[in-house]
Amino acid sequence: MRSLKRLGAVVLVVLALILTAAVWNVVREPIERGAHPLLVNDVTQLNPIAVSAVMTPTSTQEIVEAVKRSDGPISVGGARHSMGGQIAIAGALHIDMRHFDKILDFSPSQKTIRVQAGTRWRQIQERIDPSNLSVAIMQSYANFTVGGSLSVNVHGRYVGLGPIILSVKSLEVVLPDGSLVEASPVQNADIFNGVIGGYGGIGVITEATFDLTDNVKIKRQDRTMPIAEYQRYFFDHVRTSSAAVFHNGDIYPSAYNTVRAITYVRTDDPVTVADRLRPDDASYRLDRLAFWMGSEWPFGKALRQHLVDPLRFRSEPVAWRNYEASYDAAELEPASRATSTYVLEEYFVPVNRFDDFVPYLREVFQRYGVNVVNVSIRHAKQDPASLLAWARTEVFGFVIYYKQGTSAAAQREVGSWTRELIDAALTVGGSYYLPYQVHATEQQFLRAYPRAREFFALKRRLDPTNKFRNGLWNKYYHP
Repeated sequence: MRSLKRLGAVVLVVLALILTAAVWNVVREPIERGAHPLLVNDVTQLNPIAVSAVMTPTSTQEIVEAVKRSDGPISVGGARHSMGGQIAIAGALHIDMRHFDKILDFSPSQKTIRVQAGTRWRQIQERIDPSNLSVAIMQSYANFTVGGSLSVNVHGRYVGLGPIILSVKSLEVVLPDGSLVEASPVQNADIFNGVIGGYGGIGVITEATFDLTDNVKIKRQDRTMPIAEYQRYFFDHVRTSSAAVFHNGDIYPSAYNTVRAITYVRTDDPVTVADRLRPDDASYRLDRLAFWMGSEWPFGKALRQHLVDPLRFRSEPVAWRNYEASYDAAELEPASRATSTYVLEEYFVPVNRFDDFVPYLREVFQRYGVNVVNVSIRHAKQDPASLLAWARTEVFGFVIYYKQGTSAAAQREVGSWTRELIDAALTVGGSYYLPYQVHATEQQFLRAYPRAREFFALKRRLDPTNKFRNGLWNKYYHP
């Protein structure tokens, strides 16, 4: 009997060591593996592309001269968070903008800032926060470059706003012939509206000037509800609220019938979060563990909905707007992407078709058994002018964060359910977002972006030799 107890104790110790090793393996810091200098890949690690040369400019003149000299294809990349080949094409000269990152002019009184396109949003936040100013529109994470954000026409969680084009005063662009032009809503407006959301197909964005807004104190509030109540709740309590600054609604998988509506409202209450920006050296082991449990444990998704999130949202913290706008994408980065990887997609539907789209979303995810980590609902006003506008009217965006295998079979399956969801969005008069994997058919692309032919006409005029290329335009643009 005593020997059996000792054996049982040994087994428990061994199991504990195995569990500890497994958990440590998924929460450890990602290992930076050396890559070939001429191999360009994105954050998913699904799209390695061999280019012929890479340049890392620090001045506009270097870019101008490189574009003039090049007779072959040119691609442009920033922080590399687009996920379907939008940053490179085989055999190209790749312009890596990540060292092109100077802040050129900042006017606190005018509430404007001008920066080079490789500047990260975090750099801007660090510069403007002492003046108690904030970026007007950006995505949730501050690691991305300004040029990349403009090229995909990003949006965030900002209430009453939408695509970043709404906050841009002007741009400087190097065109395919090497000429340097200034573009704005009133000067070279065709170039302005083609470059923003143009995915590097027209030229290289070198500088941009943005409107800024006030940094304010915000309090987090949340409410959980059936998904059938969400649209009315948003219209009654968020869309018309002058106090609401940020908002998103998180749909819980795998039933997709419950939403946690999260709103950050202006407040005069004292701050309860001391930091004005999120620490840039934070550890995200707990975040990695939560994502792993939610995507790998049999009951991980239910655990998040019924235990983790109720604990996480048990209080109403008060923080600065800049704190809530300075998330670090490192919290999303797994220890390894060798056999599986986290990926994003997004679908846009007119606000009055929200309840029509949700059943499609639910049915496709459940039929394919998609390993969805989260579905985040965003809201955006209509895009006024960009040729490749994803918000052709006022829309809700469904941001899908999911896990997939890296095998060829897994990638084919993702393509299948992605095209079904694109069809579902198109059926209700919506669209899908282009920074992600290029699974859509050409017909789906043209239905979702009906002004694409205008964009292609502009590209033919400005880029007659098709100098600026990448995986996205290689599929849909046929000069």
